[in-house]
Amino acid sequence: MPILKKPKTLFWTNHANGKMNFYKLSPQRVLRVLNSPKRIEEGIAPNTIAMCQLAGSVKHPYEIWVMIAETKIRRKIISAWKYPGITKAGEPLPKEILNELSKFLK
Repeated sequence: MPILKKPKTLFWTNHANGKMNFYKLSPQRVLRVLNSPKRIEEGIAPNTIAMCQLAGSVKHPYEIWVMIAETKIRRKIISAWKYPGITKAGEPLPKEILNELSKFLK
């Protein structure tokens, strides 16, 4: 059962498309994270939601993160990235990701 129940129009930002290209993530892979996330947290940007899903192997695990912003009409996919390793729940993200997103949101 998908977490985000109401169907809305998806809007992909240029930043998200660039990150998906950089990390070699397909739109279908990002949608899979949205439909069945392992963990949902408050995003680092105001009024955003961050979702993650585990991927990789036992020897080389990583997480795929997607940051979205919900409006009444559409669901905006702001960013998507791979994080090497496994983060703890509620743990802040690395400073380099925070800096990159703060440049985008200004």
